[in-house]
Amino acid sequence: MFEKVLIANRGEIALRIHRACREMGIRTVAVHSTADADAMHVRLADESVCIGPPPSKDSYLNIPAIISAATISGADAIHPGIGFLAENARFAAMVAEHGITFIGPKPEHLSLMGDKVRAKEAAVELGLAIVPGSEGVLGDDLEAMAIADRIGYPVLVKAAAGGGGKGMKVAANRGEMAEALGLARAEAKAHFGSDALYLEKYLSHPRHIEIQVLADMHGNAVHLGERDCSLQRRHQKVLEEAPSPALNAAERSAAGEAVVRAIKKLGYQSVGTVEFLFQDGEFYFIEMNTRLQVEHPITEAVTGIDLVREQIRIA
Repeated sequence: MFEKVLIANRGEIALRIHRACREMGIRTVAVHSTADADAMHVRLADESVCIGPPPSKDSYLNIPAIISAATISGADAIHPGIGFLAENARFAAMVAEHGITFIGPKPEHLSLMGDKVRAKEAAVELGLAIVPGSEGVLGDDLEAMAIADRIGYPVLVKAAAGGGGKGMKVAANRGEMAEALGLARAEAKAHFGSDALYLEKYLSHPRHIEIQVLADMHGNAVHLGERDCSLQRRHQKVLEEAPSPALNAAERSAAGEAVVRAIKKLGYQSVGTVEFLFQDGEFYFIEMNTRLQVEHPITEAVTGIDLVREQIRIA
């Protein structure tokens, strides 16, 4: 078990991690910008280190400063929380290179699932169904139109490095493809620094189902039930419901078992969330979040603090 954990985040998630550590008898180190010197997570932590000025790029995204803070304070683990560096494979690898434990997934899994195209390829190998579409990143517009003609309209153009509905456009027919591709490329480049796109068949009435998983270094994995995140505005979740009213017992069981098998085969470690589109009795993998969720999970038996505690325990 760790003696001291540096929390590389701020706000509510930092407080959640601090509480879990306190309950486990682990000392905490808070990092903060100059603007957050009096923040609650800083005042409650056993130690604190200032890592830079208010802009996030100069503080909470400053990898050398965070690793230096861990070294100076003698922390033997770093918890990235959510956002910021939580899904940054380079950060996770650098933490390990400095002899510090990264409380989260392995760098190779962060890298794999951070690329939507590679993640879909991996999902197929792991036995999960995916929405019909391009096999990889699209080339020119002619290739995209040929694939769209083959799988049938409407189609969804998506940013390979994207998320949150950014870089995502629907083309109802061939005449709309050029505009959809151009808009998606521009938006993807602006938000993610990459204009790589891929293509999927557009599902007209899907439910958005997420299944949270927990896996340890010994090959054990469990799922913690599903959330229905179908109520959205501009591809952003408005309300989440658990369990999903759209699933029956057989569908719920099959989806959970499929996710556990895939996670074990992947050799994944830590917490994560596998996301699906569900339509006409079929589940289609869309992505995996390799971190704690922003939302407080999930059931009466499992709380956000419980998940953080288990994530620390299996790191």
